[in-house]
Amino acid sequence: MKITCISGSPTAGGNNEKLLDIVLGIVKERGYDKDTVLLSKLDVEPCTDCGVCKKVKECPIGDDMNDIYKTLETSDALIVTSPVFFGSMSAQLKALLDRTVLLRRNGFLLKGKLGAAVAVGGSRNGGQEFTVQAIHSWMHIHGMVVVGDAGHFGGIAVKPVDSDDVGLKTVRDTVNMVCDTLSRLR
Repeated sequence: MKITCISGSPTAGGNNEKLLDIVLGIVKERGYDKDTVLLSKLDVEPCTDCGVCKKVKECPIGDDMNDIYKTLETSDALIVTSPVFFGSMSAQLKALLDRTVLLRRNGFLLKGKLGAAVAVGGSRNGGQEFTVQAIHSWMHIHGMVVVGDAGHFGGIAVKPVDSDDVGLKTVRDTVNMVCDTLSRLR
């Protein structure tokens, strides 16, 4: 079974990608196949809602999204991470999530997959829960099964993440809950 981790940060090597490294380490340790989508290295343009994907089942925008569709379709679970930008997810992540309308319009291709969210902000109450909630809303719209950290919404960290023991526990608990739930579904 494969877990794909999506980093919604445009910043390579930043706090969000440090969290992603922790997530990927747990996924590997738990014995799952893993894949990544790093928005710091990819070009994903915003959706224009042109409607073409309803008719021909492909997006006419010439960027990296066509490869991302394949990755998402072949995953059993998605863990989506984002830095908090002005109280919510990054614009780069929002563009990717909007573009997945193609998967919804063409048979709800994410339906039934597990999903979890992780967010990192500048302060303890810096918008992480709103960011996680927005990601969860996207997952619900696709018919995904959403899991949290067994006590709250998901992974919620503060930068610098290296010194946020409380936040790192929620991140680890979230990833372990995804792995535990996948193992129950085998």
